[in-house]
Amino acid sequence: MLTPVVDRLLCMAEPHHDIEDYQSGLVSRWCVGCGDNAILTAMQRLCRDEQLDPARTVFVSGIGCSSRLPHYMGTYGFHGLHGRALPIAEGVKMSRPDLPVFVSTGDGDCLSIGAGHWMHAIRYNMDLTVLMHDNRIYGLTKKQASPTSPIGTKTNTTPKGSYLEAFDPLSAALGMTNVSFVAQAVDWIADVLYQIVSAAYRHKGFSFIRVVQRCPEFMPGAFDAYVQDPQKTVILQHPKGIALSPALAKVYKNVREHDPSDLAAARALAQEREAIPVGILYRNDDVPRYEELRGAGRLRTTDELRRGLDAELDRFTIWSDTGPVPQ
Repeated sequence: MLTPVVDRLLCMAEPHHDIEDYQSGLVSRWCVGCGDNAILTAMQRLCRDEQLDPARTVFVSGIGCSSRLPHYMGTYGFHGLHGRALPIAEGVKMSRPDLPVFVSTGDGDCLSIGAGHWMHAIRYNMDLTVLMHDNRIYGLTKKQASPTSPIGTKTNTTPKGSYLEAFDPLSAALGMTNVSFVAQAVDWIADVLYQIVSAAYRHKGFSFIRVVQRCPEFMPGAFDAYVQDPQKTVILQHPKGIALSPALAKVYKNVREHDPSDLAAARALAQEREAIPVGILYRNDDVPRYEELRGAGRLRTTDELRRGLDAELDRFTIWSDTGPVPQ
């Protein structure tokens, strides 16, 4: 029996991916109420809406609660070392610039042991979408102070309270050379979180999103004042930014028009402390990308690969006094 024409056309069409295609099937080990669950949902929704090929999409992470995210994605994933997610992601992008590459990191993973990599990753401006889950605490290792822990926070490493003011990742990022995209989201406004993630993915360059994220186990109630009082959240709106749905607009009335091309205004917003600015703080599409400057993804011949490996291995070879041993 001949296949109907409709079936033939369906076979020729691009495959459609449902949200289940981006779920690994593993049950999340995050605590009930953890903001990481909302971030995971936003990422799976983005992959579905953009119809990203699961076999050609990469999620990279370091170490921490946030870094379990690749385990729950039905895509390629790389669970790296503590603080080393960004150089791994950069290596993937240099080798395969055609692949969408996402990075999931935490306030400790990114801003403490990984701070040097983070600073230079912004400068390189490679096309990576980076979500920094900021719960202001080390969660996986059971409550140690992180760089973003507020002053006075009592933890296992600061039993009398932390002595220093919290590190400000937004101001730091906006002060870096070649910064091209900085945004802030909160896990409890899911629609806005998704919009920001979507805009970051479409931006060609290093997209840095700080996601203020609740940790009910080790920082319970830390953000209750913001969750319960919408006036403590400033929604940044602009035609090139995000827009509130009619339903959310009835709740979040503290709205400010902000042009994300204005770096000085973005830096001023980052330093506000009375309310959390949520939206795209800064965006510059004209910053050059490192992978383009270096011609990433160029195919190499077998001889070129062999010569490169030989040159690298020769650096660690102990030669005899008479030189290389004849083959």
